Amino acid sequence: MKIKNICCIGAGYVGGPTMAVIALKCPNIKVTVVDANTEKIKAWNGPLVNLPVYEPGLADVVGKARGKNLFFSDDIKGAIEQAEMIFMAVNTPTKTSGEGAGMAADLTYIESCAKDIAKYAKSDKIVIEKSTLPVRTAEKIKDILEENSNGIKFEILSNPEFLAEGTAIKDLFKSDRVLIGGDMTSSGQLAVQALVDIYRNWIPKEKIITTNVWSSELSKLASNAMLAQRISSINSLSALCEKTGADIGELSKAIGMDHRIGPHFLNASVGFGGSCFKKDILNLVYLCKFYGLIEVAEYWHQVVKINDYQKNRFAQKIIEYCGGRLKGKKITVLGWAFKANTNDSRESPAINVTEMLYNAGADIEIYDPMVEKKTIYSDIKLYWRSKKASENITILDEVKPEDLKNDITVIITEWDEFKGLDYSKTKLFDGRYIISNEMIG
Repeated sequence: MKIKNICCIGAGYVGGPTMAVIALKCPNIKVTVVDANTEKIKAWNGPLVNLPVYEPGLADVVGKARGKNLFFSDDIKGAIEQAEMIFMAVNTPTKTSGEGAGMAADLTYIESCAKDIAKYAKSDKIVIEKSTLPVRTAEKIKDILEENSNGIKFEILSNPEFLAEGTAIKDLFKSDRVLIGGDMTSSGQLAVQALVDIYRNWIPKEKIITTNVWSSELSKLASNAMLAQRISSINSLSALCEKTGADIGELSKAIGMDHRIGPHFLNASVGFGGSCFKKDILNLVYLCKFYGLIEVAEYWHQVVKINDYQKNRFAQKIIEYCGGRLKGKKITVLGWAFKANTNDSRESPAINVTEMLYNAGADIEIYDPMVEKKTIYSDIKLYWRSKKASENITILDEVKPEDLKNDITVIITEWDEFKGLDYSKTKLFDGRYIISNEMIG
């Protein structure tokens, strides 16, 4: 099947970068990214320095393809009609109400996508799950499409993203693997091959893995769970190091030199953040409980609990250093994004740590080089429980020498620009690396 038009529903951290690279590498295919958020679409069509998603190298890729075969639009109907292949890259947050609240994935946006596709499609389509979804979601999507299809045929594929924010463009250009899951029917395998042919424009054949749909859907959750488990494991050991006098840095190095383990994701820190790890693990926990695997669910749930413990432990050490109260103390918080080289602050440890410091009485100054002021204030309003969260908080446009003379400076995000600053006039708590007593101050 020859693909000439691709539509991607969702212009966020997955849809925007992924489609930009596909457009760049497949100049003969028209790629249209659509979103109901008109302001977001305006930003994608605006100056390259102000794209709604910050990723190193993204502006360059968008600049080369935009207006040629890459387009951003709010015309969802028109893009669906034209496309032979449709990617679904919308948000799948954790449910806040109903069955599975607090753990299961909320598929509202996915279901809405499927209904739009069925409503506007006038020809057969290949529909691709790009969002992170629980296993067997394709079944629900297929039911929605067939119920509203008016005789049009749809093939559902799973093509999970394995991008790390901050290196997404690099990951897209040189992927560890591309995973494509489809039905084992002849039409399903033809659809799989159509997507394989697109990736083969720049991805080596041996790195493209094809599976059944269910294996592909579960692989994304499993990959994120394994990575998060390593982070929680090393962070749990950092607490033991503090009690015994062992050095977590030396311990991490010794463990990582075992070729069976390797060195990746073994740096102790204040904990993981981002839109994927916590959400995906809780989704995995819910699935395990749904299928009666209670012990398995408890095992994976502990990964999230250790992460929460680490964030709380870090903030508590600062509070204890000040005798249990921070009233009258001025604290500079460096970093709001959940990691460096992204403007994404979803589930950032900074949100929790700063709230604990604020509730203990501190006046807070916050600086992040890429997260906008309005996003920081929005995060505080959305996630903090304090009703007075706008008081005694300042968002800085830059870090000046006087900001590093406050009582305490807390580094949470590993931005390079924080490494060369002079912290000699402040008490430094560095959450990027180690939380041992020896490294504080």
